Amino acid sequence: MEIKVGVIGTGAIGIEHIHRINGKTQGARVTAVSDINVDAATALAKSIDAEFFATGEALIASDQVDVVVVTSWDPTHEQYVLEAIKHGKYVFCEKPLAMDSDGCRRIVDAEIAYGKKLVQVGFMRRYDRGYIELKEAIHSGKYGEPLMLHCAHRNPSADENYTTPMAISNTAIHEIDALRWLVEEDYASVQLLLPKKTRNSHKDLHDPQLLIFETTSGITIDLEVFVNCRFGYDIKCDVVCEEAEIGLTDPTYIRTKAEERNYTAISPDWQTRFLEAYDYEFQIWVQAIQEDKFTGPTAWDGYTASITMMALHEARETGKKVNIALETCPDIYL
Repeated sequence: MEIKVGVIGTGAIGIEHIHRINGKTQGARVTAVSDINVDAATALAKSIDAEFFATGEALIASDQVDVVVVTSWDPTHEQYVLEAIKHGKYVFCEKPLAMDSDGCRRIVDAEIAYGKKLVQVGFMRRYDRGYIELKEAIHSGKYGEPLMLHCAHRNPSADENYTTPMAISNTAIHEIDALRWLVEEDYASVQLLLPKKTRNSHKDLHDPQLLIFETTSGITIDLEVFVNCRFGYDIKCDVVCEEAEIGLTDPTYIRTKAEERNYTAISPDWQTRFLEAYDYEFQIWVQAIQEDKFTGPTAWDGYTASITMMALHEARETGKKVNIALETCPDIYL
């Protein structure tokens, strides 16, 4: 059975996901779209033989829509996810799930009240081959327990609209989820250091930043966020175990020898680096819906990521280590 997908938000990432669903994902087709830019969204709907809806709520309620994808403006995510839960429809929401932890908690509570997991958050790192193989290696037991992780999230440049808090809420949020998933432990505390500022930044952005996490068993994780590194989109994760170091490599497939140099390329942007992860993420989501076996990042994962994000903001403002005390995970998410 082909799943009918409604997409709310037809900006850059929304359009990418529409083409991904229609062109690469088996078992699903976009049948409806909605966006505040009526003219552009109407033209898009016509081009893919879908129906345009003036509001996200109308799209969610339509019998032309089986499941919902939310890629709209961040502050609207919570309302559309809650509406999808109310209608008992699976919903894929790009991060953030909500603007703060209270909003995420409202979604968690609504899902628990409904009695079934319906929400998946767009934490696509979990679908990257490198992270998957890294997780398998860690939990094989072959190398002993993980002790430390050294990580980096680097972008070539950031524009004037990118501010200091966005290093956490827009960039590090991916690692906040992925690293917790990787070691299968919650965070116990966080710290944030502001190293010497690069000349390539601007007055509203302190760049780079260094985030330090401690998990419940004592694993220490350091994460460098450097969004004006200039040399490419560079994602690093090295796991130091008791008897080995295991790390990601950039997924390049050729090496070049030229002009007295021997080199491999670095990904230029996130679309290139994680293209296959995005494709795999949506295929697995559709398959899980067809089999009624939910496997992806949940609303609880979105909630815990938001709690951690808020603690990091506090650590930045106070300069102090901030402890994290999570509630017991509800049974529905176990």
